[in-house]
Amino acid sequence: MKIRPLADRVVIQMLEAEEKTKSGIILTGTAKEQPQIAEVVEVGPGGVVDGKEIKMEVEKGNKVLFSKYAGTEVKVEGEEYIILRQSDILAVVE
Repeated sequence: MKIRPLADRVVIQMLEAEEKTKSGIILTGTAKEQPQIAEVVEVGPGGVVDGKEIKMEVEKGNKVLFSKYAGTEVKVEGEEYIILRQSDILAVVE
């Protein structure tokens, strides 16, 4: 099954949290800081949303920083994804 977002929506998948600190301390599951960085899996076509023309500025494969409580979490075939609007993406990480 493939997720195809509509309008200005983007499907992202969270990146794994660091298991080790810079000084070499190994973190347990609860101590890991959950980064708000994810990889773009699919991008909607854009178009007219709420009367405004929306041009999609992110592409499949981009790493992005997004708002903490943005989007809707979904699980498809055992994989977890977040579907959110492009406006909830704060920056592209290069």
